[in-house]
Amino acid sequence: MFQLLRYYAPYKKLLTLAVVCNLLMSVFMVISIPVLQPFLQILFNRNTSDKQSPTLPEGNGFAGFEAQSKMYFNRLIAEQGHEKALLVVCAMLILVFFGKNLFRYLSLYFLAPVRNGIVRDFRQKMVNKMLELPLSFFSNERKGDLMSRFTSDVQEIEWSIVGVMEAIVREPIVILGSLAFMVYISPSLTVFVFGLLVFTALIIGGIGRSLRKQSGEAQTRLGYIVSLVEETLGGLRIIKGFNAEAYQRERFATENKAYARSLTRIYRRRDVASPLSEFLGICVVSVLLWYGARQVFSGTLSAETFITFLYAFFNVIDPAKAFSSAIYSIRKGMGAVERVQAVLEADLVIHDKTNALEINGFSDKIEFKNVSFQYPNAERPALQEVSLSIPKGKRVALVGASGAGKSTIADLLPRFYDVNSGQITIDGKDIRDVRTRELRALMGIVSQEAVLFNDTVRNNIAFGTEGVSDEAIEAAAKAANAHEFIVRMPGGYNANIGDRGGKLSGGQRQRLTIARALLKNPPVLILDEATSALDSESEQLVQFALERLLQNRTALVIAHRLSTVQDADEIIVLDQGRIVERGTHESLMQQGQIYRKLVDLQAL
Repeated sequence: MFQLLRYYAPYKKLLTLAVVCNLLMSVFMVISIPVLQPFLQILFNRNTSDKQSPTLPEGNGFAGFEAQSKMYFNRLIAEQGHEKALLVVCAMLILVFFGKNLFRYLSLYFLAPVRNGIVRDFRQKMVNKMLELPLSFFSNERKGDLMSRFTSDVQEIEWSIVGVMEAIVREPIVILGSLAFMVYISPSLTVFVFGLLVFTALIIGGIGRSLRKQSGEAQTRLGYIVSLVEETLGGLRIIKGFNAEAYQRERFATENKAYARSLTRIYRRRDVASPLSEFLGICVVSVLLWYGARQVFSGTLSAETFITFLYAFFNVIDPAKAFSSAIYSIRKGMGAVERVQAVLEADLVIHDKTNALEINGFSDKIEFKNVSFQYPNAERPALQEVSLSIPKGKRVALVGASGAGKSTIADLLPRFYDVNSGQITIDGKDIRDVRTRELRALMGIVSQEAVLFNDTVRNNIAFGTEGVSDEAIEAAAKAANAHEFIVRMPGGYNANIGDRGGKLSGGQRQRLTIARALLKNPPVLILDEATSALDSESEQLVQFALERLLQNRTALVIAHRLSTVQDADEIIVLDQGRIVERGTHESLMQQGQIYRKLVDLQAL
């Protein structure tokens, strides 16, 4: 719970105002208790004169206050009559309750921006953290579970914790004020009531001890359900093509039922609190009526004093219920807090050193020196003592079977992961010693999967590049053979391309990513074969665009179709994370080993 306090720090002024208003509201609420006393005195003493009641002692404390109050209102009744005195008391009650409700509204008024601001801050921090976390974090997490944390868990925090904070702030003040008045009236009766309340609280408190754990389990199951829905929507074509609807339906039904059972247990445990607390409250009131009535009969308390005490007691009951409900909600919400905090406090494995070096350009070469790397929880290393050099202006191609380590090399260069041993240098500087943002600014990436966003054509081409003109965007599109199909679209460059570019063909999507790389104009290109999933016509158009992109640039090319890298300055052949052959296309064909076999297989 205390870890949430730092999220309230930016709103301390509003919180201070809310606390002040709650204090004033509580003061008016507590004042309303003794104001009721004169009303009861008028009802029970209609025919009294300005003499004091002989049954009430004079002295200090509440007895003295009661005596002075009776003297004043007896005199008022004698001079003005019962109706006039009653009108004065009613006016006092109206004034007191107006003040109470005015400050109650003001406290909620000041808390509203705090509540919404904290939820907004949670969401913003989640997005900021996700953008900072390394790719290794996401390889161990389900996308649906992360989406659940961002949406339902943050919403649970708003409902269960932030939404009840006004009760946490306000109700203790009301309870303490009412208890203070009760002690002032009758310490012995208050001690008796307090003992009953403690006994009741212990019984009710035992119900909510497991809510936090159960809520965390339920939120985890919800994350898995969201993940299943995301997988289902993304794989509908395969699910239908393999007649796997029944299998996917059963998977979802199993998790959905388990989640429903978890929620049922939580709701049953939570819902029993209200009827149980009401029943125990009636028991406490019944015992209190019996005990207090005995004191009235014995003359220790007057009837109006006891009724006032009961009113003060009921002023404790409702705030106590609200406070108890708030504690239940907080316990339930802490499960969501822990899941959100797991993301916010995740270790940033890849970060800049405090004295990171500047790197404003690329002038010499990129080197991999005895680089070894293994993914977390992998059975074997992805790379083992790999050494290669990429001189400026040269094109180096990586070939090999799936799992040979080609994509791993491409991911290590922009520092999506850090090497386990060895080093990668650019112009002699270890990439772990330079600023990551400046390192990645030197590189452009065109991947096999065209990654586009649900935005306009213009914004997708200009993605990540600031202050570019429309002319520069169109020039990049023309160089990527994309201008013709763009202008034919309704809206042209302002047309929305849909989720992940769903309104475009595969070749069109790939040409947009090439236009994006051309606009960035990076000195180093990482090219994961962009034509392997295209038809012949689209492949030809994309290949022409790639040739323009590669001109006068340093390139690391991952090759799936070996015909596309025959002009590379050096071809690196990988097998199980090791370099097994290297050379030009001609020299490797003459050796007649692994590369020659791969070329012959693709020629069949």
